[in-house]
Amino acid sequence: MPPNLTGYYRFVSQDNMDGYLRALDINVALRKLVCLLKPDKEIIHTGDHMTIRTITSLRNYIMDFDLGKEFEEDLGPVDGRKCQTVVSWEGDQLVCEQQGEKRNRGWRHWLEGDHLHLRMTAEDEICVQIFQKVK
Repeated sequence: MPPNLTGYYRFVSQDNMDGYLRALDINVALRKLVCLLKPDKEIIHTGDHMTIRTITSLRNYIMDFDLGKEFEEDLGPVDGRKCQTVVSWEGDQLVCEQQGEKRNRGWRHWLEGDHLHLRMTAEDEICVQIFQKVK
């Protein structure tokens, strides 16, 4: 049985956000701003339904989905694109595949103790963020 990711997580660190955003064609000014942000994550996981809120001082992003069911994701707040998305479990990792203009786009979340890890990919770039569970 996969872990329940429900909780509130505070930003700890990130690696290669600029490269990841460059792969998404984000302009240099916005990339610089986003790299300064320290987002929090709130995850509500109830059975096969999940809500993941990414909370920043600039803009919030909410994903609300049923596991294993494809849906159209509006990434307008992120990079202005839409894609076909499916989120499912691979062992203890929550894996998101986003099919659209950019190849190899998606992410995976997993827990190591009370740390939530997020590995985001786009094209050949990988960004890793780590969050600490606070409640």
